[in-house]
Amino acid sequence: MTAPSAGIVRHSSAQFSTTLVAGLREIWAHKFRSLLTMLGIILGVSSLVAMSALVKGMEKGAKEALVAVGGLEKVRVEPQDLPVEQRHLKDQAVGITINDVYVLRNGAPLVTRVSPEMRVPMTASANGKTFRTFMCAGVWPVALELMEHVIEHGRMFNELDDEMARSVCVIGTATRDELWGSPEEAGCEVIPVGQTIYLNGLPFTVIGMFKHYQSEQERKTRELARQQGLLAPTNQARVTGPQRIRGHSHGRGGWAFWIKNATIFMPLNTAYMKFRSGISLAGFGPGRGGGGAPGGATGDPRLSSLELRIRSVDLLPESLQQIRNVLMSTHKGIEDFTFRTQEDWADQINTFIHNVRLSGSLIAGISLLVGGIGIMNIMLASISERVREIGIRKSVGATTSDIFVQILVESVVIAMLGGLVGLVTSFGFVWLLSWFSPTDNAPIVTVTAMGVAFGFSVCVGILAGLFPAIKAARLNPIQALRYE
Repeated sequence: MTAPSAGIVRHSSAQFSTTLVAGLREIWAHKFRSLLTMLGIILGVSSLVAMSALVKGMEKGAKEALVAVGGLEKVRVEPQDLPVEQRHLKDQAVGITINDVYVLRNGAPLVTRVSPEMRVPMTASANGKTFRTFMCAGVWPVALELMEHVIEHGRMFNELDDEMARSVCVIGTATRDELWGSPEEAGCEVIPVGQTIYLNGLPFTVIGMFKHYQSEQERKTRELARQQGLLAPTNQARVTGPQRIRGHSHGRGGWAFWIKNATIFMPLNTAYMKFRSGISLAGFGPGRGGGGAPGGATGDPRLSSLELRIRSVDLLPESLQQIRNVLMSTHKGIEDFTFRTQEDWADQINTFIHNVRLSGSLIAGISLLVGGIGIMNIMLASISERVREIGIRKSVGATTSDIFVQILVESVVIAMLGGLVGLVTSFGFVWLLSWFSPTDNAPIVTVTAMGVAFGFSVCVGILAGLFPAIKAARLNPIQALRYE
């Protein structure tokens, strides 16, 4: 039993090899027509891979930005308009105040850090230049930890600076680039610590500067440019006097990194005294950075927001409920606040990425479908030209399955060759997209996307070849031999 079975297997294998060679020979005999047939598959595969690469790059950049602004454990409390059923209590709404900070620190065990924030619309001027900053706020020193900031030069202001409402500030590298020039322009790293910056016309002393924040892609790009000599080495040099540096540039590794680089922080008390009130008395009382109770002569001024950090993202629902209970108590039941969580942002990112991937896959799938229709059309035309050939093959012993496999193999081989060429051209397609429409996040071509695209091309080849293969296999040999 073993020997006949092995013979049957060898015979079937030989038949399949002969059929495969015949199919390849037919494709080679009509090279230009086969190439045109593959065109739809090539475009479909390359567009599917390119779309996946763009989405992967966007996803990576979004996750980097999410980490850069504090991670999933951060919660932002912002003021909001009153619900419809509470509109009549508008005059009693207190908004977000410094009192909320102390109450949350003492009454919400799941909250580990609280930082008040008072944003001020700001125009910064120095060195004969002006810069409209995106993020200028009065904060407590704890904001350094909550906002994932790192002081690279100088120092952060302390509790004494806040209590005395000193005119000091800490700036980001984008602010430095706009007012004193970037390292690439100056040929060295400009450190404006100790310099005077005018915020809305009032003089402040720069006592610190944050490190430069950038996406991984921007870091690699800048490092490559520096290795190629396109960027000057960044030797450190302090600014000792007014300088005029023409032009400006700054790396924008995503909006989150740009905002962090454009940040200007000043003591909370300073922001209130100089920009929110018309008096020069102690604004928030003792306990700004440590313990203590609120107080002071100016009452309880409104804040722009509160930045909170909770113990664990797994306890987010419980933490939000705890925070809400505390605030509803201090606000006398008036819900004039809302929450902005990083988890909401993460969900929005995932939803956006899913929608983009779905729509892109749909477009690429339609392209592959058009390519499959092209394969089916050319295979039907090929069968019409080879009716007598098929009749002769059947008359000399070719079975129905031999004819079916030959036509199906031709269809699949065309699709596979188109898929392979599409994988190669996808890298060029991605490069073109990056060239004509550059983004902060470089496209990332993945093996998974290439495998899925190639698998779809093979499936399209099989489906496109089924009908022509069945039609050719069912041809009557006698009628085929008489076909003119």
